[in-house]
Amino acid sequence: MAERRLAALEVRNASKVYDSGGSSVTALASGSLILSPGTVTGIVGPSGSGKTTLLMIAGLLDVPTTGEVLFDGKVISRQGAKLNELRTFRRTHLGFVFQKANLIPFLSAAENVSIAMQLNDVRRPEAQARAQRLLSALGMGHRGSNYPSQLSGGEQQRVSIARALANDPTVILADEPTAALDGTRAEMVMKVFRHLADNRNVAICVVTHDTRWTSYFDSMLELQDGRAKHPSGHDQWL
Repeated sequence: MAERRLAALEVRNASKVYDSGGSSVTALASGSLILSPGTVTGIVGPSGSGKTTLLMIAGLLDVPTTGEVLFDGKVISRQGAKLNELRTFRRTHLGFVFQKANLIPFLSAAENVSIAMQLNDVRRPEAQARAQRLLSALGMGHRGSNYPSQLSGGEQQRVSIARALANDPTVILADEPTAALDGTRAEMVMKVFRHLADNRNVAICVVTHDTRWTSYFDSMLELQDGRAKHPSGHDQWL
């Protein structure tokens, strides 16, 4: 794939308010962050604090009520933006990892990774070869022909990380990626994220309520009641 200059993804002063039967519900009152290449940023806080809402706005899966999302200093999303028009950007620059691996059950591990590239117009042989390389890099090369039902939870999550890397994204956004895993497998996933930031220069953002993982973060945003509670780490946002 063509080499490109990596750039930061920024969410600036974003809020999200939903209409609920004539009344408004504020899911996020104010949130800002910068995701830079080679860093792991944590978004922490209790359930309902706005963590996932902020991540969905950063991932262009939702549009902010106020505020904006920028990439390389250019605004790419704000109120009124059409999510379907942002699809190409998401496929090219963003990778997603969720709490559940959400693998396609009738496809092998390698096919679950390669299909992400084929949907992005990569020829099948090239996609298959890259899928195998990604799985091998994540210690899953020997499991490429196995189906999701034949994999442990930690193995499935590593396949989902390989899938997130399939189209060489600038940013990976992970929403509670360790919540369904035991301690050993959860730590393995966090080590993978740290390795990707350090060795592949990917910007990683991890939403979690588990404070065990703070040592893996270069910076951290703590949300409470939809607002940033206080910054820590490098203070590279807010």
